[in-house]
Amino acid sequence: MQQAPTPWQHQTVLLHEAVDGLWDAATGPRPDGVYVDATFGRGGHSRLILSHLGPQARLLALDRDPEAIAHATTGESAIQDPRFTIVHAPFSSWGEVVAQQGLGAVDGLLMDIGVSSPQIDNPARGFSFRFDAPLDMRMDTTQGESAADFLARASVDEITEVIRTYGEERFAWSIAKALVARRDEGQPVRTTGELSALVARSVKTREVGQDPATRTFQALRIHVNRELGELEDALDAALKMLAPGGRLAVISFHSLEDRIVKTFIAKHSRDEVDRRVPFAQPKPLLLRAIARVKPSEAEVAGNPRSRSAVLRIAERTDVPWSAELAQSDVASSRTKGGRSGKGGRR
Repeated sequence: MQQAPTPWQHQTVLLHEAVDGLWDAATGPRPDGVYVDATFGRGGHSRLILSHLGPQARLLALDRDPEAIAHATTGESAIQDPRFTIVHAPFSSWGEVVAQQGLGAVDGLLMDIGVSSPQIDNPARGFSFRFDAPLDMRMDTTQGESAADFLARASVDEITEVIRTYGEERFAWSIAKALVARRDEGQPVRTTGELSALVARSVKTREVGQDPATRTFQALRIHVNRELGELEDALDAALKMLAPGGRLAVISFHSLEDRIVKTFIAKHSRDEVDRRVPFAQPKPLLLRAIARVKPSEAEVAGNPRSRSAVLRIAERTDVPWSAELAQSDVASSRTKGGRSGKGGRR
């Protein structure tokens, strides 16, 4: 296992593209607007947003990771700005937090989904197979079940489903069977190194350049943090909480996340008519798709972790929100397991 690089550096992905996507280029941010960075991380997006905002505007940030909250509130990295508030909460609850803060309708929402570089590169967090460390993987270390705890209790079928669904791993059953067999022998997997070695023995073939453990680690991380369900809940809130003309900007890092975002925007921005119904009228559209953006060659060269990133931007229309209208497409946009609690980067 490698030694961890310290201090753990973070390069904000699609920094300018995501922030610029929060408002119309011709008009800029609203002078008294309310903006939300639902995944603060190390604050790269938040700091740039603040640099654009007027004195009457507000920026609310959220993060479920206590280390991110500490980064924003203590020491030299603290953001000392009366327009800025940060709350320890999962990004799925951003709508509730906005209401609790009494901020009203939101003019721009940014979400940078998944695990951050400081989380990956800090061995103590247990996200990476590059370092031998306790197998934790929780983004919020103050609550919930760790990856090791899940593997210590789950059945072969449960582990298989998680690894196959969230890791798209074709050797999921072999890995799950080996994990449970080891546990039955009184040696449950408790560290990243133990898990990585077991997966390497269970995976027969792998794509060139990809570590055998990559898909399994991704799957367990998504499961432990309920990442896909969190994303779906956060997107649902955007329909209700964004002001007319308010912007939604979402950065995702793997196909499972991007598929959810793509489907959600498409379902609420496409003018679809049921032609089986005589004189059917187009449904009112709640969103307008604005852009899909990938990192430039220069950004990928400087930060290889940005390679898989996809930014999608949409704008809220002036169609009033209603539960019936929003629900008409939400169910069809759900992905397997998104609501089950079984399921990136900031």
